Amino acid sequence: MNKEELNKIKEKALEEHIPIIMDDTLEVIEEYLSKEKPKNFLEIGTAVGYSAICFTEFLDKYGTIDTIERDLDRIKEAKENIKKVGLEDKINIYEGDAVEILPTLNKKYDAIFIDAAKGKYPFFLKESLRMLKDTGIIFADNILYKGYVLSDYNKHKQRTAVRNLREYIKETTENPELETKILEVGDGLAITRKK
Repeated sequence: MNKEELNKIKEKALEEHIPIIMDDTLEVIEEYLSKEKPKNFLEIGTAVGYSAICFTEFLDKYGTIDTIERDLDRIKEAKENIKKVGLEDKINIYEGDAVEILPTLNKKYDAIFIDAAKGKYPFFLKESLRMLKDTGIIFADNILYKGYVLSDYNKHKQRTAVRNLREYIKETTENPELETKILEVGDGLAITRKK
């Protein structure tokens, strides 16, 4: 993979304030992926394709990534970026709202990365668990959301997102069939496996 091209994609996203995965979060996930070598990877929230491009390096030799994005401008840019680094055969973009697309997918995934609308995390979790292989792993980014999730934060504007992220944490940590670690990297990362 062309690292120079990848850095350009990253710099442009940061300049344009497009939220992309933070370096320390990426490092933690890459550590897991390098051991697991997933074959089927699902990403909920493509943005400009940066994280998906980064993850391809750690897939099984025949591995692919399915990624979902609803913002048309970002889909266009993601497609251009994926083409620039020559990964069209590795990354498949589903265009549309994850809430509508996820229930139509019937594939089994080795790894799932959730990085989309925070208010929808409990729904994404339910769908992810349905499609996760028994040995699979789910990564949920921004789970602590600027520290609001663990504080008494209750400002109206972010209330739904905070409530739903708390629900995600509760579901994944209190469900006896799941094992979850919450790491304070980036904006918080939850790592969940089936027991």
